[in-house]
Amino acid sequence: MNKSKKILLIISGGIAAYKILDLVKSLVTQNFEIKTILTKTAEKFITPLSVSSLSKNKIYQNKFEIGEEIEMDHIALSRWADLILIAPATANIISNIANGFSHDFVNTIILASDKKVFLAPAMNVKMWKNPATKKNVETIIKRNFSIIGPSTGLLACGEFGEGKMADINEIETTIKNYFSTKNIKLKAIVTAGPTREYIDPVRYLTNESSGLQGYHIAKKMNECGIDTKLIIGPTQIHIDDNTKIKRVISANDMFEAVKESLPVDIAVCTAAVADFKIQKNKTKIKKENFNLNLTLKPNIDILNFVSNHNKYRPKLVIGFAAETDNLIDNAKIKLKQKRCDWIIVNDITNRTIGFNSNNNEVSIIKKNNSIEKITKREKAEVASILVHKIIKNFSKNENKSIN
Repeated sequence: MNKSKKILLIISGGIAAYKILDLVKSLVTQNFEIKTILTKTAEKFITPLSVSSLSKNKIYQNKFEIGEEIEMDHIALSRWADLILIAPATANIISNIANGFSHDFVNTIILASDKKVFLAPAMNVKMWKNPATKKNVETIIKRNFSIIGPSTGLLACGEFGEGKMADINEIETTIKNYFSTKNIKLKAIVTAGPTREYIDPVRYLTNESSGLQGYHIAKKMNECGIDTKLIIGPTQIHIDDNTKIKRVISANDMFEAVKESLPVDIAVCTAAVADFKIQKNKTKIKKENFNLNLTLKPNIDILNFVSNHNKYRPKLVIGFAAETDNLIDNAKIKLKQKRCDWIIVNDITNRTIGFNSNNNEVSIIKKNNSIEKITKREKAEVASILVHKIIKNFSKNENKSIN
């Protein structure tokens, strides 16, 4: 997969720059070829010699030079690379790219390149949440740039919040996933979030699902070149413009959206779909007239339908199980009953993961009875690991059943 793959790494100024040395070392040992550009500010945090020693390749500085190499390096490098990675990506470099500036070596390369560009932002939380930065990020996403992170944590400035550069493992996995799927054309759907079953125009039954885990899975799939549609219930999370999305309200809405989206190669059913629906009253029920005995009717089981009852069964069907006890045993029962390929289970009694949390900890149970655990980490990183496992299966079993 990674033989002779060429990465142009652009390291911009920021305290997170020192972490990139571990990424360079890891990728080089996996036979990636890396050429690096250091911005002037980045050189205050790491030395050209340290990067050159690890990459075993020439280091470029972010300035135009006149001399022997008048072959127009910005053109040559943009053609040489299979992928461009900017990490850490500061607010300044994101702004320059969004506005199409060409005042230095880095920005001229970006303008001259038609290759995939990934950015791993790193900055103060207030800078990241500033409307100007948000607009710049949205602009470059619309141009098919992909953003890895940032994560939430303690920042170099001492503040806590979103703006920390994504974990090196997440960046590495995202890059490898991209190359793995480059020549495999796959389509996927991801269901996410809660559904609402209305009692009357103002009251409804729902659950605490935020849809965040499903969104990150869809986002990672798209970044890796998998044509993915996110089918999501009512949620407040921000979804970037690069994600193909279908918004739904009820379980029946979600079922119809799933049915219309088939056939696909992969179905990841993370949504916490209501098991029951109620006959909705057309007008608001007054409190004094409210009947506390609600008549419930079962909703269509979407996961069961996708796995069993349609001629377009995906090659890989993944269900999610939110459990309170006997996690593995209950997940195995669900896996067998629904006849899906994998079940991802988490413990919803742990309030630091799962519903309404940025973190998750899950176990992946496959129909061959293998169990793999993803320890507690941010949902974006869980998604990255999961998508990597999905791609790995397709790479090995392109024309075989997946287990």
